[in-house]
Amino acid sequence: MVRVSNNLVGILNFVTLLLSIPIIGGGIWLSKQANTECERFLDKPGFLATMGVSVRHVLADSFFLFCFTIFAFVVTNKGAGEKISGRGYKEYRLGDYSNWLQKRVTEHWTKIRSCLEDSKICQKLLEDGSTPVEDFYKQHLSALQSGCCKPSNDCNFQYISPTNWNSTPASSYANPDCFLWKNDPSLCFNCQACKAGLLDNIKSDWKRVAVLNIIFLVFLIIVYSVGCCAFRNNREDNYAWKHYS
Repeated sequence: MVRVSNNLVGILNFVTLLLSIPIIGGGIWLSKQANTECERFLDKPGFLATMGVSVRHVLADSFFLFCFTIFAFVVTNKGAGEKISGRGYKEYRLGDYSNWLQKRVTEHWTKIRSCLEDSKICQKLLEDGSTPVEDFYKQHLSALQSGCCKPSNDCNFQYISPTNWNSTPASSYANPDCFLWKNDPSLCFNCQACKAGLLDNIKSDWKRVAVLNIIFLVFLIIVYSVGCCAFRNNREDNYAWKHYS
């Protein structure tokens, strides 16, 4: 019986090791899923959380993993693109996202903006300069393209090309982003919608990390439960062997 319990504990340790492999692999994969290099610094907490599980410190690391998972769900609970009638893309507003994410992206926006401009996320729209307005409105733009490469739908600008719009009188602007739009390479990279588009991508990545963590935690709970039973049986068998042998 002692041998069986010891073997079971060894098997459970091995299973825990095997479970850590897909988690680490998933963390690496998710860290590579950012649409641009500019997003990856915001993905680091999720990546580190998935990398945090080790066999030796599995109990302490699982608690860290649980705390991060709760935190990830809290900060990504708010915010989503708004569907606009007659448009294939969504509109994004910075105020819809959590204050923590807003503050973090705003603090680093100068660096992020420069990186986004260098990544040429608007290049496809620049190349589609002859796209008819009806076809443009039907396009399924990414969150970053919608937020950074075109003016907000609130502005009611007149469409000329995907990155060239005639503005309306300034007195009619209800959205402050309308004042920031420029028909040049800077486009709307200073707009709040551009920051919101970035956060929408980050939110999706963090959600995937959180779901992955939950799956792993469920497996760990099962392993812990079986392991505790094996450890208790092993201790009882050792006690019996010492006193009755």
